[in-house]
Order: sequence, then structure tokens, then C-alpha cells
Amino acid sequence: MPIKKHLLWEVVKWQLAKRRAGTHSTKTRGEVAYSGRKILPQKGTGNARHGDRGAPIFVGGGVAHGPKPRDYSYHLNKKVRKKALKMALTNRAKEGKIKIVEDFTMEKPKTKEAVEFLKSLGIEKEKTLVVIPEKDENIMLSFRNLPNAKVLPVEGLNVYDVLWAQNLVITKSALQKIEERLS
Repeated sequence: MPIKKHLLWEVVKWQLAKRRAGTHSTKTRGEVAYSGRKILPQKGTGNARHGDRGAPIFVGGGVAHGPKPRDYSYHLNKKVRKKALKMALTNRAKEGKIKIVEDFTMEKPKTKEAVEFLKSLGIEKEKTLVVIPEKDENIMLSFRNLPNAKVLPVEGLNVYDVLWAQNLVITKSALQKIEERLS
């Protein structure tokens, strides 16, 4: 599949926008805890005209056009998202950065086993995305402590993480599920 950088950029931008909390907030002049009393007479003092202490021009006053909580997410077509994921996977395949492995499990969550697994593939120093067929708590906990490794089930596979990773390690059963998802 031909790779269109703009489409990949659009989907990554959408993912990051959707992820934003949007909980930032500042107080306006109506919300600041000050009296509404006029601080000096309108005329006759020689000073500038002023209302109350909560006005934005005063130190400690409200913020004129500050941020308020809002939702940053927007709509992006499913076809576009699917196409971008195909492009990201195609890009990694062209670079020869996808490794297909046999299905594996871990009896106990052990980070040491995860490190040995990556060493056996020769990619322990590089950013790696491990794709498994479904959520497996032991595998996820084993890789969790590694700063340059992420584990995702097939349904969580996304463009941002594929582009973040220098290497993709995909199990055989996960590969079949990816093909089903993208067909």
C-alpha cells in the first residue's frame, strides 16, 4: 500500500487530540473571590475609571480570555483510520522491522523473562511493540517495567504506537486477527 504521510499525520493528530483531558481552567472576573464594590468614584479623583478589584487589569483579578474545560476530540472516518493503520504496518514491513514469532505465554509476570525474550530477537535496546492476540495479564505485567517496550492486544493496535516503535513483534495468532481486522 502506498504511504501517504499526511494521512498518517492526520490519524496521529486525531489520536493525540482524543487523548487530551481538557480539564484546564482559569477564573473569570465573575468567579474571582472579590467584592463587586466600585473601588473609587467615577469622577473627581484624577485617577482612571475602575469598577471592582476582580477586573482583569488588577493583580489577582480574573483572567480575560483564559482556558475553560473542553473536549478536544473530533470525528475521523473509520475508513481513514483503517487505511492509516495499513499504511503504518506497510511502512514497518518495507523497513523489515516486523518480526513474526510463535505464540508464547508466561506463567508468572517476570520482567527478566521479557528482557531475555527481546534479547533473543536482538532488539532489547530499541523501541519495541509486542502485539498479542488478546489481553494476557502476565505478558503485559512482564513488559510493563521496560521503558522501550509496549504490549498491545490486536484490538488496541493503533497508528501512533506502530509509528512510535522501531520494531514490531507479532505472534502468529495475532497476525491472523490483524488480517481479519484490516480485511
